[in-house]
Amino acid sequence: MVRVRNLSQATDVLVIGGGPAGLAAALAVRQRGMTVAVADSCAPPIDKPCGEGLMPDGLEALARLGVRVPASEGFLFRGIRFESGDAAVEAEFPAGRALGVRRTVLHSQMVECASAAGVKLLWKSVVTGLHPDGAVMNGTLVRARWVVGADGSASRVRRWARLDRHVRRDQRFAYRRHYRIAPWRDFMELHWGPRCQLYITPVAKEEICVVLISRDPGLRMEAALPNFPVVMEYLRRAGVSSNERGAVTVTRKLRDVCGGKVALIGDASGGVDAITGEGLCLAFKQADLLAESLRTGELSSYQAAHQKLAMRPANMARLMLLLENRDGLRRRAMQAFEKSPRIFEGMLATHVGSSSAWDMAANGLVLGWGLLTA
Repeated sequence: MVRVRNLSQATDVLVIGGGPAGLAAALAVRQRGMTVAVADSCAPPIDKPCGEGLMPDGLEALARLGVRVPASEGFLFRGIRFESGDAAVEAEFPAGRALGVRRTVLHSQMVECASAAGVKLLWKSVVTGLHPDGAVMNGTLVRARWVVGADGSASRVRRWARLDRHVRRDQRFAYRRHYRIAPWRDFMELHWGPRCQLYITPVAKEEICVVLISRDPGLRMEAALPNFPVVMEYLRRAGVSSNERGAVTVTRKLRDVCGGKVALIGDASGGVDAITGEGLCLAFKQADLLAESLRTGELSSYQAAHQKLAMRPANMARLMLLLENRDGLRRRAMQAFEKSPRIFEGMLATHVGSSSAWDMAANGLVLGWGLLTA
């Protein structure tokens, strides 16, 4: 039998999951004057294998939540670079800079801001189910008007709330490792190889983050690196500063992201392939939309806004994954980028939300023509 806590310990919003998405939701809720508690079975700082790059629009969304990660805690970079074989193209962000930062550093900064904002942080607290009046945590009922599931791509909250109906689902596999070496460029690099990609993000003055992504769960860093001789040459001079860690990167579109008094955010609410680097940015923007819906009591508005927000990164992911195993198409695309750098600049502007849907369509036409004439 569930023991009920005193009503004085109830909260307007209970967020299940204390990663960046859950903390972002809690901060946005506090900005609207509601009480909020965050429950997570782990203790900070919470790590997760990821590319560790915050794009300019992601930094802006984070700042609107009251979180500003000092540049000294990471590494500012000015654009994106693609490399495939002997071809290379790069472009700077149309406005601002991106920040490479260790996930543990980001999480610690967000925890500090959440605590200062009055968020009740319940670490090492295990939630075992939902309840009409809230959720059951450590055998106790925590009363909440709203429950937010921010517990990742394998979300139990999503399953408990019966929101686990997919419109589309696909997955790939990622492995991350850090190296002690000064970044050789102030760009995030995406290297295309045979049936895999290598992401390189500068995260400190003397450290980089390397992520391998493929559809092969057995392909590990050591086996894949020989396919990237330029990177291999750099890493010969580097020391390893973290263990290799793996994760599943899931492209998921859900039929619904809210129902009753439960709403989902971050990877729990769906997601795009890690090749876009948009996961955290999406979560930070979702947080603001969700908190406003909770304030008004109209979760249907969050459902519509969530779908609209996901359209741009989803389209970008489809475009980039189209090049994944099509060597000829990728070669022609790189030739088009090298011949007309403004095509790649336009893609990057679209990627970071600095261009309109019309600009995206026009850029797509230019790219299509470039592929035909490359």
